[in-house]
Parts: sequence; structure tokens; C-alpha cells
Amino acid sequence: MTATIDIQITKTTASRLSETDFNNLPFGKHFADHMFIADYEGGEWKNLRIVPYGNLSLSPAISALHYGQTFFEGLKAYKHVNGNVGIFRPYKNAERANHSAQRLSMPAIPEDIFVQSIAALVDLDRNWVPDKANHSLYIRPFMFATDAALGVQPSSTYKFMVLTGPVGAYFSKNLKVKIETNYSRSCEGGFGYAKAAGNYAGSLLPSAEAMKEGFDQLIWTDAKNHEYIEELGAANIMFIINGRLITPSTRDTILKGVTRDTVIALAKHWGIEVEERRVAVAEIIQAIKNGQLTEAFGVGTAATIAPITEIGHEGQLYQLSDPSTREFSNKTLKTLNDIRYGVIPDEFGWNYIVG
Repeated sequence: MTATIDIQITKTTASRLSETDFNNLPFGKHFADHMFIADYEGGEWKNLRIVPYGNLSLSPAISALHYGQTFFEGLKAYKHVNGNVGIFRPYKNAERANHSAQRLSMPAIPEDIFVQSIAALVDLDRNWVPDKANHSLYIRPFMFATDAALGVQPSSTYKFMVLTGPVGAYFSKNLKVKIETNYSRSCEGGFGYAKAAGNYAGSLLPSAEAMKEGFDQLIWTDAKNHEYIEELGAANIMFIINGRLITPSTRDTILKGVTRDTVIALAKHWGIEVEERRVAVAEIIQAIKNGQLTEAFGVGTAATIAPITEIGHEGQLYQLSDPSTREFSNKTLKTLNDIRYGVIPDEFGWNYIVG
């Protein structure tokens, strides 16, 4: 049975809600009125509190700034057609957060604290959940090391925090992507499967170089020989080849995406054959040339379903089908939206209803 946790709440005296233009919500630029904070000291999480959103006072010596002990999660809350607010699959994010914590030698965050802190924060700021299609309240839980001491060792103190903010669509266009054959996002034995901040820092230069060439994102490949597809720049990646859903199998180099898991569950529910395995670059290029690859798309919390319409590889640019004609990804996006906005029954139990 889930235990109810005690969270101290201090409400803001000056809401910024009326100052926010809900018709113009660039991703990650607006934040709701409150944030959650918990402290890890003496081997336990304590001081669970919700306070007005604002700056932190921290020592410049905290180990997160010097040795990178920090990770984050991302999930969303949606306004349902009946007025309820639902958080989509928060326990899956709690599970993944603790995989990241374990790999980075950080303390686990109990699932009750993870989920209930988010639910309490969303409930308090429920007026910040947009009430329009393709909009949601983005939720950013994160943890970082706070020992004010220099030395390469795990911190003994940490903060776990949650921020929220209203967002519109992450991508405003179809994607032109490049298969990366020089840089690597992660390697076997590393921590590519963790949502560690360092993974994203390392992707910035390669992504910037690709954008200079006219691409929107990279398709990362394995670090050893660049022979196998791994991830899209900001999401997992999937293909429809000969009517089958094919996606790289997760391993220590690939993030276990919650949206990835959700799309696979829907495909299996519909009786579509799913293959989770190593996916060779050569196989994808050949399938494009043969007309067997009918859909390619990214899947992630921020983007949900992001259609890929052009793939660049070794100087060649391959055109893919018109996204409006894509049966699987369009059906998946509609079904996901219908579940997340409460339009159809949630037969999978994915929505966590707040309040």
C-alpha cells in the first residue's frame, strides 16, 4: 500500500499566471509558481517542501558543478476533457530515475516521494496546465550533489527538486536528420542509459555542427564502428519496415524511453509485429532504397511522435514518405493523445489522476 508522505507547502503571494501568454509557449521557457525540494542528509530524504519558484543559494564548490553528479527526468501532465488533470506514467519515470541514480552513485529516491511530490506540485499549480490541444504541463524532476568540497568521490548530500511549466509542441516541423559517423553519444560500459546531464552536454557540439549542414537532429550510432543505429538526438527512434515496428533494443548505451515503451505496448496491443534488436545502418539505407521503409520517427516525452522525412548518410540525402500518409505513427499519436487528454478510456492504467 502506498504511504502518504508529508509535504510542507508555502504558497506564493504573487502568481505569475496572468503574465504568461498561453498562446505562445516555447518549450522550457515558462515556469509555474511553485517548485518541490527535498534534501538528502544522513542517509535519508528529509525536509520535503513546496515553495515559490525562485533562485537557489548554493556553494560554488558543490560537487555537481565539478564532477557531474546530476541527472533529470521528464514527464507531462494533461488537462482532460472532463476537467481532471492526469500525469502520464509517473511510476515509469520513477523507475528510470533510480536507474540513473544507481549508475551515478547517487541515492535512490523512493517512488512514493517521486510520484507524490509531483502530484502535489501539479495539484497546487493545476491552473498552469494548458487547456488546449498539443499542450501540456512539462514536469522536470532532477537530482544533484551538494557537498561543498573538492575531490572525486560521491557526495554525501543531495537535493531532489521538481519544476513544472506549460509547453506547446516541441518540434514545429518534420525532421531532417543525419546519421552520425564521427562523434559518439555513449559507449558500452558507460552511462548512456542514464539521463545524466553529461550525456546531453556531450551532444551539443555534434548537434551544432549538424545544424550548420542543414539538419535538425542526429541519429547516433554505436561508438565502436558506427554500424548500428542507437538513438535520435532528443528521443528514441523507430522504423516501420515491411509492416513491422523495428527499434534498437535498449542496452547500456540507449535510454529506456517511457514513450518508447508506450508505443511498443500499443503496437503489440494492435497485433503489430515488434522487433527490438540491433538495427544496422546498412539495413536502414537498403530498406529506404527498396521502398520497404515506410515510416521513421522519433519517440519521446517532449516530442511524442516526431516524423522524420529526410535522412542524410555519407553525403547522400534520402527522402521518406509524406507524414500525412503514415498509418502507424498517425494512429499512435492520435491514440496517445486521446488517452492522455482523457478522450477515450485509459485501459492500460497509464494516467495518474491528480487530486
